[in-house]
Order: sequence, then C-alpha cells, then structure tokens
Amino acid sequence: MLAQLKRLLFDESGQGMVEYGLILALIAIVVIGALVVLGPKIADIFRSIGDEIDGISGT
Repeated sequence: MLAQLKRLLFDESGQGMVEYGLILALIAIVVIGALVVLGPKIADIFRSIGDEIDGISGT
C-alpha cells in the first residue's frame, strides 16, 4: 500500500502534457491580447479599402 502511494506521488508521466497545455494557454492569451489591441486598427484598414473599392466601382 505504501509503495503504491509513493509511486503515485512521484509519477511524472503526465507532466509533459501539462506543460504543453500551459504553453498552449499562454499562446492563446497572447493571441487574444494582440487581437484586442490590433483589432480596431485592422478593421479601419479594411473599411478604408472597402470604401475605396466602392468609390472606384461607382456604387
């Protein structure tokens, strides 16, 4: 019983997956932050391009 408990406490087989999950979560947070900061600027660029295309096509 004690040996099984010791083995369970020192088992590190799932450690790699947890690390990959934490890295993935950090990347997701950075991407979301970048989209929040840059989103309005990118929307303005696309809006101005759309306005220019509308002006050229005469609609």
